[in-house]
Amino acid sequence: MNSESSDRGVATRWPEVAVAAFLLALACLVIADSLRVGIGWADDGPRSGYFPFYIGLMLAGSSGWVLVKALVSWHKASPVFAEREQLALVLAMLVPMTVYVGAIWVLGIYLASFALIGYFMRRHGKFGWALSGAVAAGVPLAFFLVFERWFLVPLPKGPLENLLGL
Repeated sequence: MNSESSDRGVATRWPEVAVAAFLLALACLVIADSLRVGIGWADDGPRSGYFPFYIGLMLAGSSGWVLVKALVSWHKASPVFAEREQLALVLAMLVPMTVYVGAIWVLGIYLASFALIGYFMRRHGKFGWALSGAVAAGVPLAFFLVFERWFLVPLPKGPLENLLGL
């Protein structure tokens, strides 16, 4: 690895290899499932796997090409994909969002959204407690009224909503 790029951040080759390998695995999954449901033509038209099969083939070809190209040129100098400060900013958003997604299953979407909005407003927006609390409570309340009451679409609920009978 180029010492210059490793001192400043992550080189481009690692993200290229990781994303290409992930997309190649996804393409193989799409192709395998398309073969399972059928890729031919039936009396009434194409079977369920016809179009996904060809999309999977194109995805496998393109991601395989990127993967091979990245592996063949491994010894060459690679430009910096992201500097350490930029990665820190990404992680400052990614970690709370990942916790939020997990918290939805435990706390429900309303309480998890309250916590996430409040956290971001206080930590990154530097807003006061009163405004952070009001917005953090108001947005989930608005979502509740719009989705649950107006559109009649239930959203994931947690123990607090179940306790309140919502």
